[in-house]
Amino acid sequence: MNKYIMTVGLEVHIELNTKSKIFCSCPTDRDALPNTQICPVCMGLPGALPTLNRRAVEYAIKAGIATNCNISLRSGIDRKNYFYPDLPKAYQISQFDRPLCYGGYIDLTSDGKDTRVGITRIHIEEDAGKLIHEGEKTLIDFNRCGRPLIEIVTEPHIHSPSEAREFLKKLRNIIVCTGISECRMNEGELRCDVNLSVSPVGSDTLGERTEIKNINSFAFVAKAIEQEYARQCAILEGGGRIRRETLRYNTESGRCEIMRSKESAEDYRFIAESDLHDIILRESDIERLRREIPTLPDARKRNYEEVLGLSAYDSALLSSDLSLSDYFDAAAEGCSCVKTLANLLISEALRLSEGEEFSCPIPPRDFRELSELSHSERINSSTAKKLLVRLWQDSAEGKETLSPSEIAEREGLWQINSRDQLLSLARSAIESNQKSVNDYKNGKTAALRAIIGKAMAESRGLANPKLLEAILLEELAKE
Repeated sequence: MNKYIMTVGLEVHIELNTKSKIFCSCPTDRDALPNTQICPVCMGLPGALPTLNRRAVEYAIKAGIATNCNISLRSGIDRKNYFYPDLPKAYQISQFDRPLCYGGYIDLTSDGKDTRVGITRIHIEEDAGKLIHEGEKTLIDFNRCGRPLIEIVTEPHIHSPSEAREFLKKLRNIIVCTGISECRMNEGELRCDVNLSVSPVGSDTLGERTEIKNINSFAFVAKAIEQEYARQCAILEGGGRIRRETLRYNTESGRCEIMRSKESAEDYRFIAESDLHDIILRESDIERLRREIPTLPDARKRNYEEVLGLSAYDSALLSSDLSLSDYFDAAAEGCSCVKTLANLLISEALRLSEGEEFSCPIPPRDFRELSELSHSERINSSTAKKLLVRLWQDSAEGKETLSPSEIAEREGLWQINSRDQLLSLARSAIESNQKSVNDYKNGKTAALRAIIGKAMAESRGLANPKLLEAILLEELAKE
């Protein structure tokens, strides 16, 4: 497989969170009963005329601005013709050769190197319905028909599964940050098609590509790319040739399965949508929307590094998830030790958070106070970690919680910093552990950890570990 290089381009469909559909006034309530949010327009009944949702266009422009795209002052609307059971019109209103946004990019770091992935285009279109398979029967829910989508098409600049995964994560973070979509992959609000080809290392031309449709998980995207790359390499090594086909990724078998031969643009017979005018924008419209976009992840990363003094790694991690970044910003407000706060958040809170999005039930003010107690050495790092877990569990269960300092005061969890107390602990540990003391004197330096462990246990884990070790070394030197 090291004889071939993979080349990947992505087509990402994102559902916009408008209150109504893109070409009619039907609502977009996800919890509605099947086939209750439909009308003659989204069902394509004769004589029904579409009307473009202005908010959907504005959201698409925001996506383009946030991904460094050029915005077309005049773009077209087209019909993409194909038959599928959940597409009642037998065509989809979309954009073809004159998209709303074009020529953008996203910068990311993957596998230890910086990569710029170009964005060919972002265009608006309507979603299709939903097929529900029950045994030998297939049901259709048309509620999703006509919901507004943007399709983000990348250049073939991705060359590994990890790059694809990191691109999608960053794209999702950017889009969520703009507020135009929640991008909940488990609900189909972000779906990805993967176009993949392999070619011999050093070749100037790309191999024939296949397309893997509708993947709704970062992990599954990476696995599908790995599996399809291996499949294509095996075919080429066996003397075969790659056919241009559409596949789907079977999550149960972990394999890509052929669905049909791949369509080309000619197969869709694009024609101009006669019922809708071109989209015409003014520069002032674009600038107004640009001002509405909040601080994006790359700007947050720069702020964490340049203003707060965090490391590049910590800054990248904190800005990689909007929920995590928002929580950090709230906790860091007025905090005198943002580096300690960031370390505690990254090393402990991320471990406790479940799901693709970060979620912390602890109020930011309590997390800030916990960080300050640890930084000022009023509690040691071990106590800080235990208190964090306790606060997390109590907050998650809806229990009324005390502040970190109130818990420390009530339960006597303050760190022991008194030299006299630490000296007493050190001497007691030395007297009761003569074997470890003798081992240490005979050159077994690891024995010191056993003596420190005894002293820490006697202090209930509250001793200042650095001061305790220094005092122990002083006392052992006297032996």
